[in-house]
Amino acid sequence: MADDLTGLDSGELERRVDLLRERMRPLEQDLAALRGERDVLLTEIRRRRRLAERTSRAELKASMREGELSSVAELVAGSDSGSLDDYVYNLKTGGQVRLGFPGSRSQTLTFTDGVKIANASDLADAAQLYAAGWELGSPGRPGVRVHFPGTRQERLVPADEVYARPGERGTG
Repeated sequence: MADDLTGLDSGELERRVDLLRERMRPLEQDLAALRGERDVLLTEIRRRRRLAERTSRAELKASMREGELSSVAELVAGSDSGSLDDYVYNLKTGGQVRLGFPGSRSQTLTFTDGVKIANASDLADAAQLYAAGWELGSPGRPGVRVHFPGTRQERLVPADEVYARPGERGTG
């Protein structure tokens, strides 16, 4: 391709383009076949990942039904210390959530005495508020504020519908 193309007429340029296209055709066919093989493999990887996620979620929901996991209300009532980040939280439907508001760096629980609200940033704070008679939620809105990781979507959920299981930090 180091040729000086300015001296060639348009017919010769068209002929050279046609020759290159002919040389490229088998390569494009091979590339299309390779892409097809790649896509089949990627589909199998996605199928296996989704099956593993579905199985994991079903096992998690079974653990919740059997009472192996404690709800956030039970965790607060039975803990005196520890970090909220030592646990992974799931809704009763199996979806993973974080406690508190979306975008906050640390997880929190909100408590109310019916008029005022207080945030607990760890289980020691939560236990202290719970022992003082405060309930999870805000005035007139009982429950736990949760959000889905990586999103701005948040919900207020009854405290007995959010389950805690030891997370990676909590297991060692």
